[in-house]
Amino acid sequence: MFLNDDFLLTTDTAKKLFHNYAEKMPIIDYHCHLNPVEIYENKNFANLTEAWLVSGTYGDHYKWRLERANGIPEHYITGDADPYEKFMAWAKTIERSVGNPLYEWTHIELRRFFGITTLLNTKTAPEIWRKCNEMLAQPEFKRRELIKRFNVRVVCTTDDPIDDLRYQIALQKEEKAFKVLPAFRPDKILNIQKKTYSDYVAKLAEVAETPIKTFADVMTALQKRIDFFDEHGSKLADHALDTVSYEDATATELDKIVAKAVANEVLSDHEIAQYQTALIKGLMRIYHEKDWTMQFHIHAFRDLNAGMFEKIGPDTGYDGMNDRPIMDSLASLFESMEKEDAVPRTILYSLNSKDWLPLITMMNCYQKDVRQKLQLGAGWWFNDTRTKMREQLDTFADESCLPNFVGMLTDSRSFLSYPRHEYFRRVLCEWLGEMVQRGQVPDDEEMLGKIVEDISYNNAHDWFHFFDGDFK
Repeated sequence: MFLNDDFLLTTDTAKKLFHNYAEKMPIIDYHCHLNPVEIYENKNFANLTEAWLVSGTYGDHYKWRLERANGIPEHYITGDADPYEKFMAWAKTIERSVGNPLYEWTHIELRRFFGITTLLNTKTAPEIWRKCNEMLAQPEFKRRELIKRFNVRVVCTTDDPIDDLRYQIALQKEEKAFKVLPAFRPDKILNIQKKTYSDYVAKLAEVAETPIKTFADVMTALQKRIDFFDEHGSKLADHALDTVSYEDATATELDKIVAKAVANEVLSDHEIAQYQTALIKGLMRIYHEKDWTMQFHIHAFRDLNAGMFEKIGPDTGYDGMNDRPIMDSLASLFESMEKEDAVPRTILYSLNSKDWLPLITMMNCYQKDVRQKLQLGAGWWFNDTRTKMREQLDTFADESCLPNFVGMLTDSRSFLSYPRHEYFRRVLCEWLGEMVQRGQVPDDEEMLGKIVEDISYNNAHDWFHFFDGDFK
Protein backbone atom coordinates (compact mmCIF):
# COMPACT_ATOMS: atom_id res chain seq x y z
CA MET A 1 0.00 0.00 0.00
CA PHE A 2 1.36 3.41 -1.03
CA LEU A 3 3.24 5.15 1.80
CA ASN A 4 1.72 2.99 4.53
CA ASP A 5 3.33 2.77 7.98
CA ASP A 6 5.81 0.20 6.70
CA PHE A 7 6.73 1.66 3.33
CA LEU A 8 10.34 0.84 2.40
CA LEU A 9 10.51 -1.52 5.39
CA THR A 10 10.70 -4.80 3.54
CA THR A 11 11.72 -7.10 6.40
CA ASP A 12 10.51 -7.73 9.95
CA THR A 13 13.86 -6.47 11.24
CA ALA A 14 13.51 -3.21 9.29
CA LYS A 15 10.04 -2.66 10.73
CA LYS A 16 11.25 -3.19 14.30
CA LEU A 17 14.26 -0.95 13.83
CA PHE A 18 12.26 1.91 12.40
CA HIS A 19 9.21 1.80 14.67
CA ASN A 20 11.05 0.96 17.91
CA TYR A 21 14.18 3.08 17.41
CA ALA A 22 14.43 5.45 14.45
CA GLU A 23 10.95 6.90 14.54
CA LYS A 24 11.25 8.38 18.04
CA MET A 25 14.62 10.08 17.64
CA PRO A 26 14.88 13.89 17.48
CA ILE A 27 16.45 15.70 14.53
CA ILE A 28 19.67 17.68 14.25
CA ASP A 29 19.59 19.53 10.93
CA TYR A 30 23.25 20.45 10.79
CA HIS A 31 23.18 21.82 7.24
CA CYS A 32 20.23 23.65 5.73
CA HIS A 33 19.37 26.88 3.95
CA LEU A 34 16.42 28.06 6.02
CA ASN A 35 16.27 31.82 6.29
CA PRO A 36 16.92 32.90 9.92
CA VAL A 37 14.73 35.97 9.37
CA GLU A 38 11.78 33.72 8.60
CA ILE A 39 12.45 31.55 11.64
CA TYR A 40 12.63 34.61 13.87
CA GLU A 41 9.56 36.40 12.50
CA ASN A 42 7.60 33.15 12.79
CA LYS A 43 4.82 34.07 10.37
CA ASN A 44 2.16 31.88 8.84
CA PHE A 45 2.50 31.04 5.16
CA ALA A 46 0.11 32.90 2.91
CA ASN A 47 -0.82 29.72 1.05
CA LEU A 48 0.49 26.32 0.01
CA THR A 49 2.44 27.78 -2.92
CA GLU A 50 4.47 29.96 -0.57
CA ALA A 51 5.05 27.03 1.79
CA TRP A 52 5.93 24.51 -0.89
CA LEU A 53 7.14 26.22 -4.04
CA VAL A 54 8.34 29.69 -3.07
CA SER A 55 9.33 30.01 0.60
CA GLY A 56 9.96 33.65 1.46
CA THR A 57 13.00 34.87 -0.47
CA TYR A 58 13.77 31.38 -1.80
CA GLY A 59 12.24 28.89 -4.16
CA ASP A 60 12.33 25.12 -4.33
CA HIS A 61 14.55 24.52 -7.32
CA TYR A 62 14.10 20.74 -7.02
CA LYS A 63 10.44 21.24 -7.94
CA TRP A 64 11.17 23.89 -10.52
CA ARG A 65 13.51 21.55 -12.45
CA LEU A 66 10.84 18.86 -12.52
CA GLU A 67 8.20 21.29 -13.77
CA ARG A 68 10.43 22.37 -16.63
CA ALA A 69 10.98 18.71 -17.54
CA ASN A 70 7.19 18.40 -17.70
CA GLY A 71 6.90 21.30 -20.11
CA ILE A 72 5.46 23.84 -17.67
CA PRO A 73 5.99 27.41 -18.96
CA GLU A 74 8.31 29.54 -16.81
CA HIS A 75 5.44 31.94 -16.18
CA TYR A 76 3.94 29.32 -13.84
CA ILE A 77 7.27 28.45 -12.19
CA THR A 78 9.23 31.62 -11.39
CA GLY A 79 7.04 34.09 -13.22
CA ASP A 80 4.20 36.27 -11.97
CA ALA A 81 1.40 33.73 -12.29
CA ASP A 82 -1.20 33.61 -9.53
CA PRO A 83 -0.20 31.35 -6.56
CA TYR A 84 -3.10 29.00 -7.31
CA GLU A 85 -2.02 28.71 -10.95
CA LYS A 86 1.51 27.85 -9.77
CA PHE A 87 0.15 25.21 -7.44
CA MET A 88 -1.94 23.67 -10.24
CA ALA A 89 1.19 23.57 -12.43
CA TRP A 90 2.92 21.61 -9.66
CA ALA A 91 -0.06 19.23 -9.37
CA LYS A 92 0.11 18.68 -13.13
CA THR A 93 3.79 17.84 -12.77
CA ILE A 94 3.55 15.58 -9.75
CA GLU A 95 1.04 13.28 -11.45
CA ARG A 96 3.69 12.70 -14.14
CA SER A 97 6.59 12.09 -11.76
CA VAL A 98 6.12 8.53 -10.50
CA GLY A 99 9.57 7.13 -9.69
CA ASN A 100 11.07 10.51 -8.86
CA PRO A 101 11.80 11.10 -5.14
CA LEU A 102 9.69 14.25 -5.27
CA TYR A 103 6.63 12.09 -5.86
CA GLU A 104 7.21 10.36 -2.53
CA TRP A 105 8.36 13.50 -0.68
CA THR A 106 5.32 15.46 -1.85
CA HIS A 107 2.88 12.87 -0.58
CA ILE A 108 4.81 12.26 2.65
CA GLU A 109 4.68 15.99 3.37
CA LEU A 110 0.94 16.07 2.69
CA ARG A 111 0.50 13.23 5.19
CA ARG A 112 2.87 14.39 7.92
CA PHE A 113 2.00 18.08 7.95
CA PHE A 114 -1.62 18.13 6.82
CA GLY A 115 -2.95 14.61 7.42
CA ILE A 116 -3.96 14.38 3.75
CA THR A 117 -3.69 10.91 2.21
CA THR A 118 -5.31 11.81 -1.12
CA LEU A 119 -3.02 11.59 -4.13
CA LEU A 120 -2.15 14.98 -5.55
CA ASN A 121 -3.17 15.42 -9.19
CA THR A 122 -5.07 17.96 -11.23
CA LYS A 123 -8.41 16.53 -10.13
CA THR A 124 -7.70 16.53 -6.40
CA ALA A 125 -5.60 19.70 -6.32
CA PRO A 126 -8.46 22.21 -5.75
CA GLU A 127 -9.67 20.45 -2.59
CA ILE A 128 -6.11 19.89 -1.33
CA TRP A 129 -5.40 23.58 -1.92
CA ARG A 130 -8.47 24.56 0.11
CA LYS A 131 -7.76 22.20 3.04
CA CYS A 132 -4.06 23.04 3.29
CA ASN A 133 -4.64 26.77 3.12
CA GLU A 134 -7.17 26.55 5.95
CA MET A 135 -4.62 24.75 8.10
CA LEU A 136 -1.72 27.00 7.13
CA ALA A 137 -3.64 29.96 8.57
CA GLN A 138 -3.70 28.37 12.03
CA PRO A 139 -1.14 29.23 14.78
CA GLU A 140 0.23 25.68 14.84
CA PHE A 141 1.41 26.15 11.24
CA LYS A 142 3.72 29.06 11.93
CA ARG A 143 7.29 28.42 10.89
CA ARG A 144 8.72 27.69 14.34
CA GLU A 145 5.81 25.42 15.17
CA LEU A 146 6.57 23.32 12.10
CA ILE A 147 10.15 22.91 13.33
CA LYS A 148 8.95 21.91 16.79
CA ARG A 149 6.43 19.43 15.40
CA PHE A 150 9.25 17.29 14.06
CA ASN A 151 11.22 17.41 17.31
CA VAL A 152 14.09 19.33 15.74
CA ARG A 153 16.68 20.17 18.38
CA VAL A 154 19.19 22.08 16.22
CA VAL A 155 18.93 24.06 12.99
CA CYS A 156 22.24 25.21 11.49
CA THR A 157 21.68 28.02 9.03
CA THR A 158 24.18 28.84 6.27
CA ASP A 159 25.68 32.27 6.72
CA ASP A 160 28.12 34.62 5.03
CA PRO A 161 31.13 35.84 7.07
CA ILE A 162 29.82 39.43 6.95
CA ASP A 163 26.39 38.51 8.38
CA ASP A 164 25.62 40.13 11.72
CA LEU A 165 23.75 37.01 12.95
CA ARG A 166 21.16 39.23 14.64
CA TYR A 167 18.33 36.74 14.14
CA GLN A 168 20.28 33.73 15.36
CA ILE A 169 21.34 35.73 18.42
CA ALA A 170 17.75 36.79 19.10
CA LEU A 171 16.46 33.23 18.65
CA GLN A 172 19.08 31.89 21.04
CA LYS A 173 17.66 34.23 23.68
CA GLU A 174 13.98 33.66 22.92
CA GLU A 175 13.50 30.13 21.61
CA LYS A 176 13.88 27.33 24.15
CA ALA A 177 12.54 24.35 22.19
CA PHE A 178 15.36 24.25 19.64
CA LYS A 179 18.68 25.93 18.86
CA VAL A 180 19.35 28.02 15.76
CA LEU A 181 23.10 28.16 15.19
CA PRO A 182 25.05 29.85 12.41
CA ALA A 183 27.38 28.00 10.04
CA PHE A 184 30.25 29.85 8.37
CA ARG A 185 30.21 29.80 4.53
CA PRO A 186 33.05 31.89 3.06
CA ASP A 187 32.33 31.22 -0.63
CA LYS A 188 32.42 34.89 -1.65
CA ILE A 189 35.92 35.45 -0.33
CA LEU A 190 37.05 32.10 -1.75
CA ASN A 191 35.81 32.83 -5.27
CA ILE A 192 38.48 35.38 -6.15
CA GLN A 193 37.81 34.89 -9.86
CA LYS A 194 34.36 36.48 -9.68
CA LYS A 195 33.65 40.10 -10.59
CA THR A 196 32.06 40.65 -7.20
CA TYR A 197 35.27 39.87 -5.27
CA SER A 198 36.57 43.44 -5.00
CA ASP A 199 33.30 44.80 -3.62
CA TYR A 200 33.04 41.89 -1.21
CA VAL A 201 36.57 42.48 0.13
CA ALA A 202 35.56 46.05 0.95
CA LYS A 203 32.49 44.82 2.85
CA LEU A 204 34.52 42.21 4.75
CA ALA A 205 37.12 44.82 5.68
CA GLU A 206 34.43 47.12 7.02
CA VAL A 207 32.66 44.45 9.09
CA ALA A 208 35.92 43.02 10.45
CA GLU A 209 37.33 46.51 11.05
CA THR A 210 40.49 45.40 9.25
CA PRO A 211 41.92 47.12 6.17
CA ILE A 212 42.56 44.46 3.52
CA LYS A 213 45.53 44.98 1.25
CA THR A 214 47.43 41.69 1.60
CA PHE A 215 46.61 38.03 1.88
CA ALA A 216 47.51 38.15 5.57
CA ASP A 217 44.89 40.89 5.95
CA VAL A 218 42.29 38.60 4.39
CA MET A 219 43.10 35.89 6.94
CA THR A 220 43.05 38.38 9.82
CA ALA A 221 39.58 39.53 8.81
CA LEU A 222 38.35 35.95 8.50
CA GLN A 223 39.82 35.04 11.89
CA LYS A 224 37.85 37.90 13.46
CA ARG A 225 34.64 36.78 11.81
CA ILE A 226 35.17 33.16 12.82
CA ASP A 227 35.74 34.32 16.39
CA PHE A 228 32.43 36.21 16.19
CA PHE A 229 30.58 33.19 14.80
CA ASP A 230 32.16 30.99 17.47
CA GLU A 231 30.96 33.33 20.22
CA HIS A 232 27.42 32.81 18.97
CA GLY A 233 27.42 29.03 18.85
CA SER A 234 28.84 28.19 15.46
CA LYS A 235 30.56 24.80 15.25
CA LEU A 236 30.67 24.33 11.48
CA ALA A 237 31.99 25.81 8.29
CA ASP A 238 30.92 24.92 4.78
CA HIS A 239 32.51 25.47 1.38
CA ALA A 240 31.02 25.05 -2.07
CA LEU A 241 33.90 23.74 -4.18
CA ASP A 242 32.95 23.13 -7.78
CA THR A 243 36.37 21.53 -8.08
CA VAL A 244 39.66 21.42 -6.16
CA SER A 245 43.08 22.48 -7.51
CA TYR A 246 46.06 22.45 -5.15
CA GLU A 247 48.86 24.96 -5.90
CA ASP A 248 51.36 26.31 -3.36
CA ALA A 249 52.35 29.98 -3.34
CA THR A 250 54.71 32.34 -1.53
CA ALA A 251 53.45 35.23 0.58
CA THR A 252 54.63 37.65 -2.08
CA GLU A 253 52.74 35.82 -4.81
CA LEU A 254 49.58 35.78 -2.70
CA ASP A 255 49.79 39.51 -2.03
CA LYS A 256 50.12 40.20 -5.75
CA ILE A 257 47.12 37.97 -6.50
CA VAL A 258 44.95 39.77 -3.93
CA ALA A 259 46.04 43.16 -5.27
CA LYS A 260 45.18 42.15 -8.84
CA ALA A 261 41.75 40.85 -7.81
CA VAL A 262 40.93 43.96 -5.80
CA ALA A 263 41.90 46.02 -8.85
CA ASN A 264 39.50 43.87 -10.94
CA GLU A 265 42.33 42.47 -13.08
CA VAL A 266 41.90 39.05 -14.69
CA LEU A 267 43.63 36.19 -12.88
CA SER A 268 45.07 33.04 -14.43
CA ASP A 269 43.76 29.61 -13.40
CA HIS A 270 47.10 29.04 -11.67
CA GLU A 271 46.74 32.22 -9.61
CA ILE A 272 43.16 31.35 -8.66
CA ALA A 273 44.27 27.91 -7.49
CA GLN A 274 47.18 29.39 -5.51
CA TYR A 275 44.90 31.80 -3.69
CA GLN A 276 42.17 29.25 -2.99
CA THR A 277 44.68 26.69 -1.75
CA ALA A 278 46.25 29.16 0.68
CA LEU A 279 42.86 30.40 1.87
CA ILE A 280 41.52 26.90 2.55
CA LYS A 281 44.72 25.93 4.36
CA GLY A 282 44.51 29.04 6.50
CA LEU A 283 40.89 28.33 7.33
CA MET A 284 41.66 24.69 8.16
CA ARG A 285 44.18 25.84 10.74
CA ILE A 286 41.54 28.02 12.39
CA TYR A 287 38.84 25.34 12.25
CA HIS A 288 41.21 22.83 13.84
CA GLU A 289 42.06 25.26 16.61
CA LYS A 290 38.37 25.93 17.27
CA ASP A 291 37.44 22.23 17.03
CA TRP A 292 34.95 23.12 14.32
CA THR A 293 33.76 20.80 11.57
CA MET A 294 34.75 21.66 8.01
CA GLN A 295 32.39 20.67 5.21
CA PHE A 296 33.27 20.56 1.51
CA HIS A 297 30.42 20.32 -0.99
CA ILE A 298 32.19 19.31 -4.18
CA HIS A 299 31.35 18.96 -7.87
CA ALA A 300 28.26 21.06 -8.49
CA PHE A 301 28.27 22.41 -12.05
CA ARG A 302 26.52 25.72 -11.46
CA ASP A 303 24.52 28.14 -13.63
CA LEU A 304 24.61 26.10 -16.81
CA ASN A 305 21.89 28.00 -18.65
CA ALA A 306 23.50 31.43 -19.04
CA GLY A 307 20.37 33.00 -20.49
CA MET A 308 18.18 31.93 -17.57
CA PHE A 309 20.90 32.85 -15.08
CA GLU A 310 20.81 36.40 -16.45
CA LYS A 311 17.01 36.46 -16.12
CA ILE A 312 16.38 34.87 -12.71
CA GLY A 313 19.76 34.39 -11.02
CA PRO A 314 21.42 31.48 -9.20
CA ASP A 315 19.87 28.57 -7.30
CA THR A 316 16.88 28.38 -9.59
CA GLY A 317 17.30 24.86 -10.96
CA TYR A 318 19.97 25.32 -13.61
CA ASP A 319 22.80 23.42 -11.96
CA GLY A 320 24.27 20.07 -12.91
CA MET A 321 26.97 17.66 -11.79
CA ASN A 322 30.69 18.07 -12.45
CA ASP A 323 33.23 15.29 -13.07
CA ARG A 324 36.63 16.98 -12.92
CA PRO A 325 39.57 15.13 -11.28
CA ILE A 326 39.96 16.16 -7.63
CA MET A 327 41.77 13.44 -5.73
CA ASP A 328 45.38 14.49 -6.36
CA SER A 329 44.64 18.00 -5.13
CA LEU A 330 42.58 16.89 -2.13
CA ALA A 331 45.25 14.42 -1.08
CA SER A 332 47.90 17.15 -1.37
CA LEU A 333 45.75 19.44 0.75
CA PHE A 334 45.23 16.93 3.55
CA GLU A 335 48.83 15.74 3.40
CA SER A 336 50.02 19.32 3.79
CA MET A 337 47.74 19.99 6.76
CA GLU A 338 48.51 16.67 8.45
CA LYS A 339 52.18 17.69 8.54
CA GLU A 340 51.07 20.67 10.65
CA ASP A 341 48.69 18.52 12.72
CA ALA A 342 45.95 20.88 11.55
CA VAL A 343 43.33 18.63 9.90
CA PRO A 344 39.95 19.58 11.43
CA ARG A 345 36.87 17.42 11.80
CA THR A 346 35.77 17.01 8.20
CA ILE A 347 32.74 15.97 6.16
CA LEU A 348 33.29 15.58 2.43
CA TYR A 349 30.27 15.48 0.13
CA SER A 350 30.53 14.98 -3.59
CA LEU A 351 27.64 15.49 -5.94
CA ASN A 352 29.26 12.91 -8.23
CA SER A 353 29.01 9.50 -6.55
CA LYS A 354 32.02 8.23 -8.50
CA ASP A 355 34.08 10.22 -5.98
CA TRP A 356 32.71 8.51 -2.87
CA LEU A 357 35.07 5.55 -2.78
CA PRO A 358 38.21 7.61 -3.53
CA LEU A 359 37.13 10.20 -0.95
CA ILE A 360 36.55 7.82 1.92
CA THR A 361 39.69 5.80 1.27
CA MET A 362 41.72 9.04 1.21
CA MET A 363 40.08 10.31 4.40
CA ASN A 364 40.84 7.09 6.23
CA CYS A 365 44.54 7.83 5.80
CA TYR A 366 44.14 10.84 8.11
CA GLN A 367 41.84 9.45 10.84
CA LYS A 368 43.12 9.90 14.38
CA ASP A 369 42.15 10.93 17.92
CA VAL A 370 38.43 11.55 17.25
CA ARG A 371 35.92 8.84 16.39
CA GLN A 372 35.32 9.14 12.63
CA LYS A 373 37.08 12.51 12.52
CA LEU A 374 36.69 12.50 8.74
CA GLN A 375 33.33 11.42 7.31
CA LEU A 376 31.77 10.72 3.93
CA GLY A 377 28.80 13.06 3.76
CA ALA A 378 25.24 11.94 3.19
CA GLY A 379 23.88 11.62 -0.34
CA TRP A 380 23.38 15.23 -1.41
CA TRP A 381 21.13 17.06 -3.89
CA PHE A 382 20.86 14.80 -6.96
CA ASN A 383 21.89 11.89 -4.72
CA ASP A 384 19.12 12.56 -2.19
CA THR A 385 17.31 9.41 -3.34
CA ARG A 386 16.75 5.89 -2.05
CA THR A 387 19.17 4.48 -4.63
CA LYS A 388 21.99 6.86 -3.78
CA MET A 389 21.37 6.80 -0.03
CA ARG A 390 21.88 3.04 -0.15
CA GLU A 391 25.00 3.42 -2.29
CA GLN A 392 26.43 5.91 0.20
CA LEU A 393 25.68 3.54 3.10
CA ASP A 394 27.35 0.69 1.17
CA THR A 395 30.47 2.78 0.54
CA PHE A 396 30.73 4.07 4.11
CA ALA A 397 30.20 0.60 5.59
CA ASP A 398 32.56 -1.11 3.15
CA GLU A 399 35.47 1.22 3.91
CA SER A 400 34.97 2.62 7.42
CA CYS A 401 32.80 2.46 10.57
CA LEU A 402 29.24 3.19 9.50
CA PRO A 403 27.88 3.21 13.10
CA ASN A 404 29.90 6.44 13.55
CA PHE A 405 28.06 8.23 10.71
CA VAL A 406 26.47 11.59 11.67
CA GLY A 407 23.54 10.89 9.39
CA MET A 408 21.05 12.94 7.44
CA LEU A 409 20.54 16.65 6.83
CA THR A 410 17.88 18.49 4.84
CA ASP A 411 20.13 20.87 2.82
CA SER A 412 16.82 22.59 2.14
CA ARG A 413 15.20 26.01 1.95
CA SER A 414 11.80 24.56 2.84
CA PHE A 415 10.18 24.38 6.27
CA LEU A 416 8.28 21.31 5.02
CA SER A 417 11.41 19.25 4.35
CA TYR A 418 11.85 17.48 7.70
CA PRO A 419 10.20 14.24 6.50
CA ARG A 420 13.43 13.73 4.53
CA HIS A 421 14.95 12.59 7.83
CA GLU A 422 12.17 10.02 8.16
CA TYR A 423 12.80 8.89 4.59
CA PHE A 424 16.52 8.43 5.24
CA ARG A 425 15.84 6.52 8.46
CA ARG A 426 13.49 4.18 6.63
CA VAL A 427 16.16 3.54 4.01
CA LEU A 428 18.74 2.90 6.74
CA CYS A 429 16.45 0.41 8.48
CA GLU A 430 15.60 -1.26 5.17
CA TRP A 431 19.33 -1.59 4.41
CA LEU A 432 20.16 -3.06 7.84
CA GLY A 433 17.19 -5.44 7.68
CA GLU A 434 18.42 -6.82 4.38
CA MET A 435 21.87 -7.42 5.87
CA VAL A 436 20.25 -9.43 8.67
CA GLN A 437 18.24 -11.40 6.14
CA ARG A 438 21.41 -12.26 4.22
CA GLY A 439 23.19 -13.31 7.41
CA GLN A 440 25.78 -10.53 7.19
CA VAL A 441 25.06 -9.09 10.64
CA PRO A 442 23.54 -10.64 13.77
CA ASP A 443 19.79 -10.56 14.25
CA ASP A 444 20.32 -8.57 17.45
CA GLU A 445 17.64 -5.92 17.81
CA GLU A 446 19.31 -4.17 20.73
CA MET A 447 22.65 -3.84 18.95
CA LEU A 448 21.13 -2.73 15.64
CA GLY A 449 18.66 -0.44 17.38
CA LYS A 450 21.54 1.38 19.05
CA ILE A 451 23.22 1.85 15.65
CA VAL A 452 19.99 3.27 14.22
CA GLU A 453 19.56 5.67 17.14
CA ASP A 454 23.18 6.78 16.85
CA ILE A 455 23.06 7.47 13.11
CA SER A 456 19.65 9.14 13.43
CA TYR A 457 20.63 11.54 16.21
CA ASN A 458 23.16 10.57 18.89
CA ASN A 459 26.28 10.75 16.73
CA ALA A 460 25.45 14.27 15.52
CA HIS A 461 24.62 15.27 19.10
CA ASP A 462 27.98 14.09 20.39
CA TRP A 463 30.25 14.78 17.41
CA PHE A 464 29.40 18.43 16.70
CA HIS A 465 29.35 19.56 20.35
CA PHE A 466 26.18 21.61 19.90
CA PHE A 467 25.11 21.11 23.50
CA ASP A 468 26.63 21.66 26.90
CA GLY A 469 26.45 18.97 29.55
CA ASP A 470 24.17 15.99 29.08
CA PHE A 471 21.28 17.67 27.28
CA LYS A 472 19.73 15.23 24.81
